[in-house]
Amino acid sequence: MRVDILTIFPEMIQAVVGCSILKRAQDKGALTLAVWNIRDFARDRHRSTDDYPYGGGAGMVMKPEPAFEAAETAMAAEPGRRPHVILTTPQGRRLDQDVVRGLAQRDWLMILCGHYEGVDERIREHLVDDEISIGDYVLTGGELPALIILDAVTRLQPDVLGSEESVVEESFSEDGLLEYPHYTRPAEFRGWNVPGVLLSGHHGEVSRWRRRESLRRTLKRRPDLLERAKLSAEDARMLVELKEEHDEHD
Repeated sequence: MRVDILTIFPEMIQAVVGCSILKRAQDKGALTLAVWNIRDFARDRHRSTDDYPYGGGAGMVMKPEPAFEAAETAMAAEPGRRPHVILTTPQGRRLDQDVVRGLAQRDWLMILCGHYEGVDERIREHLVDDEISIGDYVLTGGELPALIILDAVTRLQPDVLGSEESVVEESFSEDGLLEYPHYTRPAEFRGWNVPGVLLSGHHGEVSRWRRRESLRRTLKRRPDLLERAKLSAEDARMLVELKEEHDEHD
């Protein structure tokens, strides 16, 4: 996968992408990353990337010329191809694991980091293919959302994590449930013990315990996910029991 990030604060992006999974993905060749400073494409002596909105109002608006020139320069590296261009904005569709999986299937993403009061509408209409929000709140800029999108799609690339099982079993995976609890050594810590089933060596019982705890956690924390989760008849039976346990404790 190739990802180009267009930003007025490239140092924010570069401070993160040289670490952990993102660095590993680049070292393995699973991710080709380019970071572009939109200010390099501003034509005035102040390298302005924003201006006052027509019609008045609060805040500043991102200018179209630097954004278009930065994007077109990045696109020129691979003539005949066009990336899927994403604008990070509170007005976009909300990022979730289904959206991430769809983006991860693409071989070229370009992420334009929104800023100021917003972007000139001509950027939306004639450059951007997709608008994505990471939640119903407002940040000072689009760099953090861009990094979140980059991390989420990169970890789904083949061989990046080194274990397909970990991707399949984690929260918001294909079955739509939250992940079960995890434990590691020591088996006893300050009087708190690891559940005995995890020490039993009985793989079938461990799997059943994990599934039940995944259902329990989802029921308690995100019951809305159960409406669209892929549940078996056994899952449905366990949910009935878990709801009865919950009602008894209430």
